[in-house]
Amino acid sequence: MLYGLKIAMRYLTANKAQTGLLIAGVAVGVFVFIFMSALIGGLAVFLVQRTVGDIAHVTVEAPSRSAGLILPDNPGYLVVEQASNQREQLRTAGAFLPLIERMDGVVAVSPQIVGNGFLVRGQVTAPVGVTGVEPDKVSAIANLDKGLVAGNTLLANNGIILGKALADDLGIGVGQVVRLQSDRGEERALVISGIFELGVDALDRRAAFVSIAAARTLFEMSQGISRIEIKLADLNAAVAYSERIEAETGLDATPWTEGNAQLLDGLRAQASSGDLIKAFALITIVIGVASALLLSTYRRRPEIGIMRAFGASRRFVIFVFVTQGALIGILGGLIGAGLGYAALSPFPVPELAPPGGLPVDVRQGAYGLAIALTAIGAILASILPARAAARVDPVSVIGQ
Repeated sequence: MLYGLKIAMRYLTANKAQTGLLIAGVAVGVFVFIFMSALIGGLAVFLVQRTVGDIAHVTVEAPSRSAGLILPDNPGYLVVEQASNQREQLRTAGAFLPLIERMDGVVAVSPQIVGNGFLVRGQVTAPVGVTGVEPDKVSAIANLDKGLVAGNTLLANNGIILGKALADDLGIGVGQVVRLQSDRGEERALVISGIFELGVDALDRRAAFVSIAAARTLFEMSQGISRIEIKLADLNAAVAYSERIEAETGLDATPWTEGNAQLLDGLRAQASSGDLIKAFALITIVIGVASALLLSTYRRRPEIGIMRAFGASRRFVIFVFVTQGALIGILGGLIGAGLGYAALSPFPVPELAPPGGLPVDVRQGAYGLAIALTAIGAILASILPARAAARVDPVSVIGQ
């Protein structure tokens, strides 16, 4: 084996220019593979962070009460009337909150009271979706601190935080008083403590955050809450966490994926496109290595014939050429991976990428996979030239 390795190295170093170009070609293919992995992966992270980064990854709500559950087997006709003044409530949420907070991977838990209302400023009225949150969890789900453009996120019982588009529509600013009328007919005067802009029109134009104590008064909920919003360290695990929460609490838990099917379809299509491009890069590497080794086989037919005449077996000849392919693949893979990492390192990760920046993720370069696939591809590419070399007839080539 060592002698075969020595022969393979001698063949590679005999024509350094050709070997260098071959390794450079493999390195370029690996670089493209790594860059595409980082770009496709980074773009997926960027899109997900921008679209669902400020929403709950799992939402826990009270299970809907079905009148059909208490009917006998042959009920006949059933007429259900939904009471318009009845709200679904999590009356026993306090018993489940510590359980959810202790789960590994849960970053934040925010109990909330939600409802609809109108903001009134003089003669101007604007509809709003009101969210009552605990004062120390204002930015637990939507990062209002990051998008704050005026004031602060310190939420007192008489305070309210609005989106910038909504504040502009009403012509109001921090420190001014606005009246909030709930859909239950309750009304309170609140002082604007902060204005945010998250870049999501539904939040910037319709959202209003008040303290959970103020929300209880506005929506006449002396006890219980409307829902629990949960943020996870890994938002891709939302389905598994929602199933676990449902099993342990008996409540309805909804992952963010249920309301974003189109986004998921787009991400899957994007990943498939990236896999196709990476496959073409790998095929290019295989064809390049195979053609170069095949050419080397024809150039070295006399040497191979002499080697066979001195007793070298076909297996030995195959080993020599496969070893050449493996060395080219490994060296090209290592150089391409190193260049890829060096080129991608200066870019910020997608979570910190500025607007309009290139969302490449150096963490998703798939360096080990690129080197392994390249080495395997180069070995497979060398099999055909190796078999051609092993079939060389020593008598005929020496005679030529």
